[in-house]
Parts: sequence; C-alpha cells; structure tokens
Amino acid sequence: MSTIVVDTTPRDPRAKPLLDALQWEYATRYEDFRKDGGAAAAQEMSRYPAELFAPPEGAFILLIRDGETIGGGAFKRYDARTAELKRIWTRDDLRRQGLARRVVQELELRALEQGYTRVYLTTGFKQPEAWALYEKTGYAKLFDSALPPEVHVHLRFGKDLLEPHRTGTLEDLRAKDTDLATR
Repeated sequence: MSTIVVDTTPRDPRAKPLLDALQWEYATRYEDFRKDGGAAAAQEMSRYPAELFAPPEGAFILLIRDGETIGGGAFKRYDARTAELKRIWTRDDLRRQGLARRVVQELELRALEQGYTRVYLTTGFKQPEAWALYEKTGYAKLFDSALPPEVHVHLRFGKDLLEPHRTGTLEDLRAKDTDLATR
C-alpha cells in the first residue's frame, strides 16, 4: 500500500475526486456565510486556468494509492520569487495521516526547483485544520491573529524556503487593513 506522487494537471481525470471534494467542502463549510454556497464554490474552483498550475511557473500533484486519488495540491506563480499554494486536499477518511504535510513538502520542493524562494497561501477562516497544518510546517501567520479569524477575508501565511524562520522577507505579503471583512 504505497503512495506515489504524480506530477500532472487539473485536467487529469485522476484529479476529479480532489477537485469535486474541494468544491463540496468549500460549499458546505461556508454555507452559513454565502447564500449561494454551491455557486460560489464552483466559481472559486474555476477561477484559475489549468495552465497556471504547470511548469515552469506552477505545479499540480496528486497522491495516488492503490490506483485511487487520496490527496493533492498545486501552486502557481504569485510573483518572481513567490509560489502560491492552492488546492491542498486529502481524502476525508484518510486525514490525520500526514498526507497533507507530504503534499506541502512536495510542492515546496518543486517550487525551489523552479527557482522560487518563498511560498504564500491563503486559507479560509473556517478551516482550522489548514491553519494547524501550515503552522506545523513552518509557515508564518501574515494576518493579525489577535482578531477573530472570521473578520479576515483570507488568512494569509508565508514561508521563506531558504531560511524558513526568517519572516522579514514576507512583509510585502502581510495582510492589509483592506483585507478585513466589513459587516
């Protein structure tokens, strides 16, 4: 029961379980905050063309075990030195086994190979498992954690791939006041 990492694209039929599950998760987790949760989730999932997640500026990987997609993720170019992680996912029944951590590590390796020196990402305020993953893998919070998470439009995280404990190189990625939800 070995797990392999496959470099591919969002158009690969093996990516469908990942993309469908992510869309469902976005729709159900945020249904209390979006009247059109399903439509909003579908719009989010189709927001970026597949080409953005292809080398030389991006990557899209799947974790495959016994012929089944069990996890995956991607990155795209954010700026000349920064890759932006997107679509990190593991199958519900296989969570808490280190699969998402492996996806993040694999994507970081590919980002370094493609010349990026730092990684940026955003996650939703109703995804505490994601926050924990990013903190455990050395990502710095780039938002005011003294505020309740729901007041942020996006929870930003960043990591310097060359010196992971150095956060000064991430200042331009830090959340701005305009990123706060207005209610």
